[in-house]
Amino acid sequence: MLKRMILRSLINKTKELKKSLSLLIDPDKIASDISLDKIIEDANKYGIDYFLVGGSLLTSDRLEKVVNQIKKTTKIPVILFPGSNMHICKNADAILFLSLISGRNPELLIGQHVVAAPILRQTELEILSTGYILVGDQTTTVAYISQSLPIPFSKPEIAVCTAMAGEMLGMQLIYLDAGSGATTEVSETMIGQVKRAIGTPLIVGGGINSTQKIKTAYAAGADMIVLGTAVEQNINFISEATGIRNKFNDSDIH
Repeated sequence: MLKRMILRSLINKTKELKKSLSLLIDPDKIASDISLDKIIEDANKYGIDYFLVGGSLLTSDRLEKVVNQIKKTTKIPVILFPGSNMHICKNADAILFLSLISGRNPELLIGQHVVAAPILRQTELEILSTGYILVGDQTTTVAYISQSLPIPFSKPEIAVCTAMAGEMLGMQLIYLDAGSGATTEVSETMIGQVKRAIGTPLIVGGGINSTQKIKTAYAAGADMIVLGTAVEQNINFISEATGIRNKFNDSDIH
């Protein structure tokens, strides 16, 4: 894989106002290899842009197995979404090198990155420096594990300033996340204000479980939407979601 290929692709799509769609696969939540095969089959059929693999808390040793299974049956890029410095698999294509810039836990701002850096340097993974911003009014798994307070939904100005700071620090991507299984998604207002304040690609995830929410997030400025729980609960949502992405990308109205 060419160095920085995924980042270059995301930047180019952002400049062209083209949207991306990713599936988040949590190795702990995949009931069987058969269910994963079905997700991969539909991802290939409908044209998912990326797979994200990982989670805030992995209690099984299936990370490498899941990555290998995806790589074996598709050419869709596999990007690691690590919850800690232990969640590294050299067989993936890239890794979101997440710095939790919405929190003040030094371990997740830089501490675990120091431990992971020499390991990552020995791999061929594309390193995607990502400013990770947790948003919400409830305690999600990532909020609990990270021991950090999310930015309240009612405080978009804090998210804007945080995203700007992340970009100024050199982060290549900004990720607004309401958290896995969130009952409320990142608001249109927050997405729009953050997007207008930065020049980097904007990723949005958490709580996006309907076609209307996808339309709203894209229209507000999300460059990539990440789906997780919604697909786990209804695999048909893959075709619905890619249909919305395709219509948006084919439209002259953004």
